[in-house]
Amino acid sequence: MSATASPPRRRRARARPARKLFAFDRGLGARFVAGADEAGRGCLAGPLVAAAVLFDYERLRPADVRALAALNDSKQQTEARREELYPLILRAAADVAVVSRCAPGIDRRGLHKTNLAALRDALARVARDGCICLSDGFPVASVGHDQRAVVGGDATSAAIAAASVIAKVTRDRYMRRADALHPGWEFAGHVGYATPEHRAAIERLGVSPLHRMSFQSIAYQQLTLP
Repeated sequence: MSATASPPRRRRARARPARKLFAFDRGLGARFVAGADEAGRGCLAGPLVAAAVLFDYERLRPADVRALAALNDSKQQTEARREELYPLILRAAADVAVVSRCAPGIDRRGLHKTNLAALRDALARVARDGCICLSDGFPVASVGHDQRAVVGGDATSAAIAAASVIAKVTRDRYMRRADALHPGWEFAGHVGYATPEHRAAIERLGVSPLHRMSFQSIAYQQLTLP
């Protein structure tokens, strides 16, 4: 008696995270959904960059949604994947805005106030009548539209996730260009974050014009600055 081979089991396709993100935005019931997020909030050096992305859910094409199937929180993406998503987001979005705040401005106003103002300004540039404006974690006042803070928003909302990618790619590109203008701190590698290599460079060279001195009591407390 010969045994008949059982048919191979089909692997269940893993659900793309973007499907859940777009479903969240559509579930809000508004034609326009804008999301905002920032990059560089916890860095020792470089600007804080906030971005806002507006999706028009009456005109968003299925092809654009399929192209963004890998959309997710930018921190969960590789640099190469973020670079791939960047032009796809620009193509699919109804509008995109980017706001940058430099290190001296952060030092003058304080990080939290600067962050909220940058998110507000980015949202205000893309928002339209009837728009729901979403921000990641922090409520943003004075947008002039329905504004909602979403905890873990970059892993919940497509608009916020898209903004997180735009902000991160924009800031990383800037820091790679800054590396040539401020050699020695290796900005192209750590893009301003407090890595061991970055801290070693600060101990060796001191601070550059891109460093935020208002972080001194926390970020630099264990460093001996020249």
